[in-house]
Amino acid sequence: MPKATTHPSALDRLTCVIPAGGVGSRLWPLSRANAPKFLLDLTGSGDSLLRATWDRLAPVAPPERIMVVTGNAHRDSVAAQLPELLPENLVTESEPKDSSAAIGLAAAILELRDPDAILGSFAADHVIRGDVLFQRAVATAAQAADQGYIATIGIHPSHPATGFGYIACGSARGDLAPFDVYEVTEFVEKPSAEKASDYVEAGGYLWNAGMFIAKASVLLDQMALAEPDMVRSLREMAAAWGTERSADVRERLWPVLPKIAIDYTVAEPAAAANKMVCVAAHFDWDDVGDFASVANLLTRGRGSDLAVLGDGAQVLSDGSSGIVVSESDRLVALVGMEDVVVVDTADVLLVTSKSRAQDVKSLVNRMKVSGGGHLL
Repeated sequence: MPKATTHPSALDRLTCVIPAGGVGSRLWPLSRANAPKFLLDLTGSGDSLLRATWDRLAPVAPPERIMVVTGNAHRDSVAAQLPELLPENLVTESEPKDSSAAIGLAAAILELRDPDAILGSFAADHVIRGDVLFQRAVATAAQAADQGYIATIGIHPSHPATGFGYIACGSARGDLAPFDVYEVTEFVEKPSAEKASDYVEAGGYLWNAGMFIAKASVLLDQMALAEPDMVRSLREMAAAWGTERSADVRERLWPVLPKIAIDYTVAEPAAAANKMVCVAAHFDWDDVGDFASVANLLTRGRGSDLAVLGDGAQVLSDGSSGIVVSESDRLVALVGMEDVVVVDTADVLLVTSKSRAQDVKSLVNRMKVSGGGHLL
């Protein structure tokens, strides 16, 4: 077991890292390489998902302790949306390498700035309602991380979702916090509908929201057990960060890093070694992974079965439900269409159903190999 320490200011040593990567191919053609999901307003609030993430974290950490990791192509857009972001806290990738490299590089930089730094990773493209409950969960996770554990934040499932992973929780850890902290016994991939129903009925399973809180050094040391060469490279890049050697070191090391999710290098191995705990949170959460989830988000509690997204969208509906996303000035007329998805952009018209919304990604994959890449 990790050696316990006491430190009253765990939250004061927390740096929030926002990985802002991925295109969100299930939200094509709205989300594209030059306008990825995290830069879009998918809630109708007027703010992008990235901006909303920053505003959610601002009460938890000041600007000097919020870092964003994104691709070179989105550097200017991220900086424009987040004018408070300090230049030294904007970390860019020359090419996407998945979450282990992105979060690992941020951890390596933070480790050098403060060997006792605590890192919290919070995706740029999630929607959360209940900011006070979110802040409470983060503070609890930081306390657990200060004791040498890797903490994650799990969400109480509201329904047997098949689009999310699940966390199997074990014994309560009252020694780490008075309530809501549990051992993690297993991470479960996206289940079948039958298994998801079993999980919700049985209890003890939470949605995996992909939030990880740990001391930067602890996270890197755990990652090194699975990928020692990668962690050596990340620490070498961090050592050169901000110097005249930085570009050359990154150009040499970044392209050969493996593409692997942090779930496989950190979360699952840490759970197997009894180093992972979970904070059971009570806020509403969604990763808005496809148009069905966007539709559900927009229609929830609004007394309408049809969601409409887009500035100046013109929609005429008779007995229809689902979602219409319009980026054109054309009238979109629906008659008797149930659970439909219509996305109308300048160069692509997508029509599908909410039940097949996840399959949009397969269209994107086919276009990559069939010469349609210019539309992605």
